[in-house]
Amino acid sequence: QRFCIATSTKVDLKGANYDAVTDAYFAREATKKSKKDESGFFAAETEKAGVSDEKKAGQKKLDEGIAKGLSADVKAYLKARFSLSANMYPHELKF
Repeated sequence: QRFCIATSTKVDLKGANYDAVTDAYFAREATKKSKKDESGFFAAETEKAGVSDEKKAGQKKLDEGIAKGLSADVKAYLKARFSLSANMYPHELKF
């Protein structure tokens, strides 16, 4: 189960150029489904398509612009792995 914890931390986006990021950037590629038959059932699993090198490079460029304006403690906060343990209630957490 995943949680989204609201925080009061603000990140300045003035240093980033996010003009290339549109709704089409996040859209999935349409794949044509074939009819199911016995040969498809026993066929080897198809390889999943990962993130393209173009999107990886674009994300890295965008992150560099944002990271320049962050202090060291905010960078550590954003990199930290978040998990809830016993008796931690998401609605009571304040960051």
